[in-house]
Amino acid sequence: MIHLRIAAWALAACSLVAAPSAAAQSLQGAVELRGFRFQKDDKVALIGSTFLEREGRFGYLETALTQAYPTLGLRFRNLAWSADTVYGHARSYFGPPQEGFDRLKGHLEMVKPTVVLCQYGSAEAWDGPSKVGEFIDGYSRLLDMIDAAAGKPRVVLVSPLPAEHRPPAPDPAAYNAQVAVYRDAIRKLAADRGAAFIDAFALAQQLPANVRPLTENGLHYSPKGHAALGELAPLVLGATAPPADEALRALVVEKNRLFFHRWRPANETYLFGFRKHEQGRNAAEMPMFDPLVEKAEEAIAAHVAERRP
Repeated sequence: MIHLRIAAWALAACSLVAAPSAAAQSLQGAVELRGFRFQKDDKVALIGSTFLEREGRFGYLETALTQAYPTLGLRFRNLAWSADTVYGHARSYFGPPQEGFDRLKGHLEMVKPTVVLCQYGSAEAWDGPSKVGEFIDGYSRLLDMIDAAAGKPRVVLVSPLPAEHRPPAPDPAAYNAQVAVYRDAIRKLAADRGAAFIDAFALAQQLPANVRPLTENGLHYSPKGHAALGELAPLVLGATAPPADEALRALVVEKNRLFFHRWRPANETYLFGFRKHEQGRNAAEMPMFDPLVEKAEEAIAAHVAERRP
């Protein structure tokens, strides 16, 4: 039933884009691409917080974009971390945020993406409008680091998403107002740096009632919410919304599982941290995941080729 509802939304979204209506203009107006488009053999790194980390387990966004651009051979590396900030709070284990910031730098140097899709602000918005200037300073520092670590990849800044009112939880109207302030600041940052910008806050609010609720608890987006937004992604980038392909999504999720173990292994403290004197020799096994990830990508490419008209 979920996939039937999502398919219905995808068809509705296609009609929105095709029709010269106020709704279509609003949908397209939520995106400022500034010439951005995917290119052949792009490697896309996803960095941010909870929504994007969970996307690695659900795979809807990556699946939709892979289907929408079947001849480009897009590859994705999900480096998102739940509750993370532009400062690296969630990525740091036992040290200050700088430890997490440096960890992300190392992972970007490992991945070498040509495109980086960033989504931050959900956690920082709780600090309120008085901290938005500090947030933008931190975001600018992060983007400078991305340029240095990945050789100036093309960057897409995605706004944080709104919370939903899911009783008995409190009404999130005040929080959403703060998110909107951070969204507007990110929009300006994208313009100042010539980066693409996607207003996910507005797009989520425009989703029709028949795909709601989008979240499990008001804050964490459910698989249904991820599916609805994933189906929407190709449309706002100017591509055609593809039909759902659950077999492809299963391949994507498996590839993401393998890559997760590559860059974020269990017991990392024993492999790379202060207890590496005990089991640090096992860190040599981490690169062994690389050929497994590549083999999974070959399966994705073969599946897409088989389905291509």
